[in-house]
Amino acid sequence: MTDGEKTRAFDVLVVGGGPVGLSLAIALTRFMPGIALGLLDRRHLSVPQDSRASAIAAGVRHLFEAIGVWPGMADAANPIAAMKITDSGTGDMARPVFLDFAGPATPGEPFAHMVPNTASAAALLAGIDAVEIVEPGAVAAFMAGPAHAEITLEDGRALRATLVIAADGGRSTLRHLAGIKTFSHDYRQAGLVTTITHSEPHNDIAYEHFLPAGPFASLPLKGNQSSLVWTEKPQMAQALLAMAPADLAGRIEAAMGSVLGQVEIAEKVQSFPLHLVLAHRFAAPRLALVGDAAHVIHPLAGQGLNLGLRDVAVLTEVLIDALRLGEDFGRIEVLERYEGRRRADTAAMALATDGLNRLFSNDMAPLRALRDFGLSLVDRAAPLKEAFIGQAAGTSGAKLLRGLAP
Repeated sequence: MTDGEKTRAFDVLVVGGGPVGLSLAIALTRFMPGIALGLLDRRHLSVPQDSRASAIAAGVRHLFEAIGVWPGMADAANPIAAMKITDSGTGDMARPVFLDFAGPATPGEPFAHMVPNTASAAALLAGIDAVEIVEPGAVAAFMAGPAHAEITLEDGRALRATLVIAADGGRSTLRHLAGIKTFSHDYRQAGLVTTITHSEPHNDIAYEHFLPAGPFASLPLKGNQSSLVWTEKPQMAQALLAMAPADLAGRIEAAMGSVLGQVEIAEKVQSFPLHLVLAHRFAAPRLALVGDAAHVIHPLAGQGLNLGLRDVAVLTEVLIDALRLGEDFGRIEVLERYEGRRRADTAAMALATDGLNRLFSNDMAPLRALRDFGLSLVDRAAPLKEAFIGQAAGTSGAKLLRGLAP
């Protein structure tokens, strides 16, 4: 901002420079040429020091291909060709497989890839060359008017836009300032995340072990490495973090039933509390919520990021359609179309992950017998398995998720 400017004006202002905000900014500048789009984050944009990896569903890969960023992360991506699900009790030595998902979502296409977060962030940052980056700052105030919204930053700067998009995370400042309430639930669980190496090849197979404290997943990375997501009770998580790496590797190997052989820890273990957060509304006058600002779900299915990127695909399509019709795309009537298309998918995923976590995070023998019987029935029902694979692939709905131009 030059000294003479009091308020900078945009057609669209995206607030939040994470993967959802970056993807949306790239998509809108690519498919809505000529719009003035700004991107604001609290910090300067850079590739984070993040040892985690994310599952990128087939539909989201289509989105990344359409906005031109997939080639930048493809070399680091590892396909998930199959998933094996086990249900284990305390002290169980064996890990019998009760459910086995194998096969592509569509011919020749795996239903997901594992991509290191550093690789996806680097590719997305390389793709924002056409996006105007606003000098970093924290949002202090938000006001929606009849023709535009205005944001005031903590340093006194003012920004104006026809539409503001909140991609500012689970503790969204914009959501709070707009008066949008949330439903939240504390799972009283902690997620432990790290990268492991193992002596046996993973063969592009993901493993989900349902243990009494919560799900324990290993997801295939390049080489003999896997991303580990381990759900535990908070006290136990702290005890595990305090263990020597070799001892912790032994605990991990035992929890996995040694399916990948000898295990070593390759990255520092990170821990974070697990919550469910659902915004009551995804839209308000001149404001749309995307990603974690709209919804935070349990990580057991690895769908949190995919859910946010499906927001990107749908909102992009809704805004393009409004622009083609000559509508003011910041009006609440337009934004409610986006909300209407996203609410059912979000609620279904939140209910599914919440229900699975409640069902499996215990060691009651009668309940274990019942759920294992249910898993074995699903395993023998080909149409049901195909439906689950299709849901995980996320290739229905918005055109961008189906590999089509919006």
